Amino acid sequence: MTESFVDNALQLLKDLIAVDSVNPSLVPGAAGEAAVARTIAEAMRGIGLTVETQEAAPDRPNVVGTLEGRQPGRSLMFCGHIDTVGVGGMKAPFEAAERNGRIYGRGSQDMKSGVAAMIDVARVIAESGGLAAGKLVIACVVDEEHASIGADALVTKWRADAAVVTEPTDLQVAIAHKGFEWVEIETEGVAAHGSRPREGRDAIRLMARVLNGLDALDRALQSRAPHALLGTGSLHASLIEGGRELSSYPDRCHLQMERRTIPGEAPGAATREVDDLLTRLRADDGDFKAAHKEMFARSPYEIAADHELPKAMMRALVAPVAPTPIGMSFWTDAAILGDAGIPSILFGPSGAGLHSVEEWVDAQSVLQCRDALVALTLDWCR
Repeated sequence: MTESFVDNALQLLKDLIAVDSVNPSLVPGAAGEAAVARTIAEAMRGIGLTVETQEAAPDRPNVVGTLEGRQPGRSLMFCGHIDTVGVGGMKAPFEAAERNGRIYGRGSQDMKSGVAAMIDVARVIAESGGLAAGKLVIACVVDEEHASIGADALVTKWRADAAVVTEPTDLQVAIAHKGFEWVEIETEGVAAHGSRPREGRDAIRLMARVLNGLDALDRALQSRAPHALLGTGSLHASLIEGGRELSSYPDRCHLQMERRTIPGEAPGAATREVDDLLTRLRADDGDFKAAHKEMFARSPYEIAADHELPKAMMRALVAPVAPTPIGMSFWTDAAILGDAGIPSILFGPSGAGLHSVEEWVDAQSVLQCRDALVALTLDWCR
């Protein structure tokens, strides 16, 4: 690659970091993705892509660019999210500072580096004569950090024969990731003056029974035979609140929990497990009252290691990267693409600090990611 190619990928990354795209579903009143979508659309048009926008929600547009080959052939999609988590506690989240081979800022690792790399793939190929056959689709989607309304909207309109989600994987090929299920539980007590124990029933202490049961369930989950790439399922209590004042028995306690799932577990596992637990607690105490419901869920994802796509991605890698498939603990939009019938893998740059107060990406890894994706595209689109 020439020096201009190197400069372009990293400059685009810095331009993207400089645009505030904090997800408004996570931080009320946050900027959202509209401004960064405009920056991306301009960059795509500048390299000759056909660009379309798709409103996943008002002022929250996906941006999709396409590069058509000269002949019909297989299509390949690169997909990355353009929203970020919040910036609380960060000193300069949008400055895109470069120090010692690292580029810092919110979204540098998660995942504007992957987005910059995949856009620059199209530029490199376009400036090198274009695609002989097939089609490359560059999909930049909103809201992955919350409910993935962007990816949900994307698959209603766009398809491809394969996809790479450019989440950070340390330049390794990831073929599986965990899913999650969120469940809320509420225990019901009886409000009373704190001096009258016969009249009151403590909803917070009742929730302690639930927590004890969840603790036992988590230990059981983590004692099961692990998935080869992802380990075991797990759960944790995420948010809890209850009570009204110090001198009163609390009449309610509300818990929100998360269950991480692995391939092979049936959908709705967490809701069934909680239902079983509450049933046992009611059997132990006829006065125990609690209710639960599923809040939100996303499925785990896995593609076979011997599928043509991960094999092609591993062929595209160069030393010192070891071509051994891995799994990722976090959830990604690959599950949505896969569920829509688009075989998908994960491959992206190296860095650290995603969702933390100091986030960075290794600049050289962005270029290595871009170059590997160029090689994959030329191999796949034929």
